Amino acid sequence: MDAVVWIVLGVLLGVAEIFTTTLFLIMFAAGAFAAAGAAALGAPVPVQAVVFAVVSALSVALARPVIKRHARSTLETGEQPFGVEALEGATALVLERVDTDHGMVKIDGELWTARAYDATQSFEPGERVQVIKVRGATALVWQDDISSPGELPEAKR
Repeated sequence: MDAVVWIVLGVLLGVAEIFTTTLFLIMFAAGAFAAAGAAALGAPVPVQAVVFAVVSALSVALARPVIKRHARSTLETGEQPFGVEALEGATALVLERVDTDHGMVKIDGELWTARAYDATQSFEPGERVQVIKVRGATALVWQDDISSPGELPEAKR
């Protein structure tokens, strides 16, 4: 009966992992399945709990650093960025007035909704701006007269 409880816990943790996608709960699910194996071999409940704790802790300690290393952005690793990361730092042309509430820019021939990165700034059509960050389908832009990376706003450093 103890093995069934551990298996149910492992399955629940595995299903919960599907909704969180953090690869954290799956490590506890592995601990629950290991405890189910201990229960199936006839180990008492305290030993099962220790097996659960040890396997879960080892999973977190050994697998988490590997997962985090592979999950770093391409900008952090020095690899060639792609997707929206490739847009960060690009120059854009303002097509419709850009402020904190609305705007439209053209980046590499594509139209993007845009917002001013700095709430005190606004940009008029025809101005060149730099993409600081992309959130969803909206580019956060800044004045394009930036001459060196040291002058970028805090979030870009």
